[in-house]
Amino acid sequence: MSFWKLNKIPLLLTFVSFFLYWLFAYDLVRTEYTKLITLYCTVWLVFLLLLKYAKNNIKFLTAIAFLSRAIFILAIPNLSQDFYRFIWDGRMILEGLNPYLYTPESFIHAGGNFPVAEAETLYAGMGDLNGSHYTNYPAINQLCFLIAALFSNSSILGSAMVFRLLIILADFGTFFFGKKLLIKLNLPEKNIFWYILNPFIIIELTGNLHFEGVMIFFLIWSLYLVHSGKWKWAAIIFALSISVKLIPLLFLPLLFFYFKRPSNITSTTKQSLSNYEITTSQAPRNNIIKLIGFYSIVGITTLLLFAPFFSSEFINNYSQTVVLWFNNFEFNGSIYYLARQIGYWFTGYNEIAVIGKVLPILVFLFVMRLALFRRKIETKTLITHMLFAFTIYLFLSTTVHPWYIATLLILSVFTNYKFPLVWSFVIILSYLAYINLNTADKSENLWIIALEYAIVYVVFTWEMFISSRFPKHKKSQLN
Repeated sequence: MSFWKLNKIPLLLTFVSFFLYWLFAYDLVRTEYTKLITLYCTVWLVFLLLLKYAKNNIKFLTAIAFLSRAIFILAIPNLSQDFYRFIWDGRMILEGLNPYLYTPESFIHAGGNFPVAEAETLYAGMGDLNGSHYTNYPAINQLCFLIAALFSNSSILGSAMVFRLLIILADFGTFFFGKKLLIKLNLPEKNIFWYILNPFIIIELTGNLHFEGVMIFFLIWSLYLVHSGKWKWAAIIFALSISVKLIPLLFLPLLFFYFKRPSNITSTTKQSLSNYEITTSQAPRNNIIKLIGFYSIVGITTLLLFAPFFSSEFINNYSQTVVLWFNNFEFNGSIYYLARQIGYWFTGYNEIAVIGKVLPILVFLFVMRLALFRRKIETKTLITHMLFAFTIYLFLSTTVHPWYIATLLILSVFTNYKFPLVWSFVIILSYLAYINLNTADKSENLWIIALEYAIVYVVFTWEMFISSRFPKHKKSQLN
């Protein structure tokens, strides 16, 4: 009774939260837009109240975070259909076939013997667009798909359960190393709950089975190892992150001056002056060796992970598929949509083929600007630069699916910036972008997208350019 009296409000909020997640998992259809928005806003309100009333109870919040994930164990994703392709790829590998060399469509249209169990159901689930292209999921991602095929080769639900368990295990790893890194950086360890307890993360990763969670686990583990000085192991783990999703490639240039930073040697050390001078003179050379070593290990490890799939045809198919994301696909863009409209005004056509080539160049130039013109780099600065780099990447992308924000959110945990947190809330609006799908108009609702980005850009602008002008203003932390 005393426990109940002391924790009555957090416990009531927990029960409400579990019920809302159950509705998300088992009683929601994607086209039920009003219900979707209502549930999402309500579970977010409960999330914020939990952080308010149980902010000092780390164990309690941790239990809620992972019990919430457990609610989804028996659910088939209802907001994304990508997992059908995951199952297809895993079963292809189990049958001894290279998933990078064949499209699902090629087997379906050929008829006759299908290469995997439930082939027609999987193809119908993934959709014609997905099924007509070669897979773009890297090697470690394919390993996850294979694990699901090994444990469940003839059950879609069984495969989904294996995926979900892998993603939950990855979240455990992110929680563990994220807390340790926060402590090492002298930041409140409770900040990790902005990510691990966030309804967006629970629904998009655990619920909808997106493997950004696995990529993030390796990324945070690698950052922890880098900060701890274990750069060789950090490089191997960083390569694993790249081999889940290619996004960490964007961050490699930012490590250039991190490894070239001066050693932590001060005049207060008890070494003789001559020893100090020798050590200091050797530091740049040692740091360059670390830099070259780190990049070499990342490159070699990544190539070894892809080696089982390697062939000239693989290189051609994979590169073509990656290019599609810049030159053909478009969804929930911001600056790109403005550029597209300008293209319509001048040429009367959608100039995605041109714009899709220019925008990545702008992202590259911005990342190199961060990498080469800020020589004093510590771990906090490195993570902040990673946050800025990925923010610009998303702002300039032709395609921004909701789960892409997960990487932005985890990086923000180690900074004072909260615009990724706001974005993780308003990103639900992207699910309304095709609100006209049941009518003759199949285009996105640009007013909804404009609302989403108006909110994000206002908060981003405030934090980047305005709040710093007010000395008394302090960016919020989870206190």
